[in-house]
Amino acid sequence: MSEKNLSEAGTPIKKNFIDLQIEQDLAEGKNNKRVHTRFPPEPNGYLHIGHAKSICLNFGTAEKYGGKTNLRFDDTNPSKEETEYVESIKEDVHWLGFDWEDRLYYASDYFDKLYEFAIQLIKKGKAYVDGQDAGTISSQKGTPTRPGTESPFRNSSVDENLDLFQRMKNGEFNEGAYVLRAKIDMASPNMHMRDPIIYRIMKAYHHRTGDKWCIYPMYDFAHGQSDYWEGITHSICTLEFEVHRPLYDWFIGQLQEADYRPRQIEFARLNLSYTVMSKRKLLELVKDGHVNGWDDPRMPTISGLRRRGYTPESIRNFAEKIGITKVDGMIDVSLLEHSIREHLNKTAQRVMGVLNPLKVVITNYPENQEEELEAVNNPEDESMGKRKVPFSKVLYIEHDDFMEDPPRKFFRLAPGREVRLRYAYFVTCNDVVKDENGQITELHCTCDPASKGGNSPDGRKVKATLHWVSAKHAIKSEVRLYDRLFNDEDPQGHKDIDFKEFMNKDSLKILDECYLEPFVKGAVPFSLFQFERLGYFNIDPDTTGGNMVFNRTVPLRDAWQKQKNK
Repeated sequence: MSEKNLSEAGTPIKKNFIDLQIEQDLAEGKNNKRVHTRFPPEPNGYLHIGHAKSICLNFGTAEKYGGKTNLRFDDTNPSKEETEYVESIKEDVHWLGFDWEDRLYYASDYFDKLYEFAIQLIKKGKAYVDGQDAGTISSQKGTPTRPGTESPFRNSSVDENLDLFQRMKNGEFNEGAYVLRAKIDMASPNMHMRDPIIYRIMKAYHHRTGDKWCIYPMYDFAHGQSDYWEGITHSICTLEFEVHRPLYDWFIGQLQEADYRPRQIEFARLNLSYTVMSKRKLLELVKDGHVNGWDDPRMPTISGLRRRGYTPESIRNFAEKIGITKVDGMIDVSLLEHSIREHLNKTAQRVMGVLNPLKVVITNYPENQEEELEAVNNPEDESMGKRKVPFSKVLYIEHDDFMEDPPRKFFRLAPGREVRLRYAYFVTCNDVVKDENGQITELHCTCDPASKGGNSPDGRKVKATLHWVSAKHAIKSEVRLYDRLFNDEDPQGHKDIDFKEFMNKDSLKILDECYLEPFVKGAVPFSLFQFERLGYFNIDPDTTGGNMVFNRTVPLRDAWQKQKNK
């Protein structure tokens, strides 16, 4: 929906500093009053929640102003890129609710044009082939307060540079033997302008171009030109690229056909507490087996969040809430968790499930009797209707909902105490059965038949309502209780301490004897539920046939914040 349509619909339009810069460009008639953005991921890993923020920003900004967004893969480093990552990124963008339509591009689409552009720079005396090793080139860069030293290759003739660059392309040299550098200014206060490397030799198979190339452009060289050739008007990127902007502008200025200028705008990247956002560190977790793949529900990857039960709406709402700034900071992960609770509270189907079962026998309930009781599917949305929940003589309740010798403020079931079973009856515990080790194995209770539906005819009050399932009808399931992967707010912010030292040993607990009401039977993977009083859960893809597997998305409340406040 465009800004005009949003305004006419009465929807408040929130404007950030990027919106204001775009509106200034539109008011000045730049780029024929077009807005065209791009999302340019490198296919060297799975996208994470930080990329989701960028996706929402790029696609959302273009949509706000009636523009377009391209998806372009920065595939300039074949040694780290795989088709698997390309496909996962496309899936993630679509899942979040965005569509690039027919505008799918790759930096490799422009390898021929970039090579010709490099030839132009050499012919203009603005690029040269350098035969020094990487360490020497780096040492010659100088420091921010001391000018660099010119390479002895800097003033080679055009013919020498053209010959060496052609031979680089033909594969005559080993990796690291030569690089192509732009000739700009070795005394520039901006280190990125001190004759940056724009091509290097890499004898690696490329997932799209195969063995055609053995030289590959650097990101800084490929990115701006790709933006230009695609008609991008606003190149939105994170703050670390702010110092690259003069180089971005310099390269575009050298294009012979340059008739407009894409504008690079930087914003603060997402830093999320209790996690790591480095692709390198995430890859380390995967490769070293600390997690079960890129889509492990403990990972901050989009595929991991999806498998855990996060919804596209919750992630888009999270991105909207945290906003866009030019100042780096740490966002509390509890805000992300609040976003999914907020969405699922309105949309998730309620069911009852028992994770740590304790058998309850209703001694005054007929042996072979069964009945169906009416339950509300979602009190936040009446249109979701009601369902029937079976009730019988033998039930399961949570073990934690009973104490034989309860403290003063424990109001749930105890010997001689009456509680309400949700949607069912008032029950009173009369007897406790234990095994030879003194462990409680079974409770004997009586129910008040007049309290059917959970309402007492004489108006008496009880202080607790418990969830339950009928043992005869229960669906036995595996439940995976996921928690935060790290127990430190900033696991990568400690000098000389490996971030993995802060991994939460209790980030996954597997319960293999849980019981759920029969409503869940037949539900497909990724179906979402609220287990009443327990939290939000979804069905994991590991579910096969009658073997149901559930993941806990989030508890009903933020237990971490509660612990922090103690």
